[in-house]
Amino acid sequence: MKLDEFLTTAKETMTVKRVYAEPIEKDGVLVIPAATVGGGAGGGQGHDKTGQDGEGGGFGAGARPAGAYTVSDGNVRWVPAVDVNRFVATLGAVAIVFLITRMRIAKLRAKAAEAK
Repeated sequence: MKLDEFLTTAKETMTVKRVYAEPIEKDGVLVIPAATVGGGAGGGQGHDKTGQDGEGGGFGAGARPAGAYTVSDGNVRWVPAVDVNRFVATLGAVAIVFLITRMRIAKLRAKAAEAK
């Protein structure tokens, strides 16, 4: 695939259809799911000492749920998605920092008590 074709394909990947899913209607409530999408692309071209030309590139994209818009009786409401994995990871990191800090404080207090 040529570099310009590759970049066009990468650009087409990052469309609004990646952010908003098809609306779902049930019991008079319209739900429009939304996601946070990010990505990046890079490429290059060049030639070697023998005069051979080459080109290439790479692309990566990621998405995760952000929430959904709900439409009911003419009212629009944003309902954020809860990322339980991120919450648990953050809680774990805070607990580890807390325990390390407590351990260091205890060591410093023990040293101070010995010095008296």
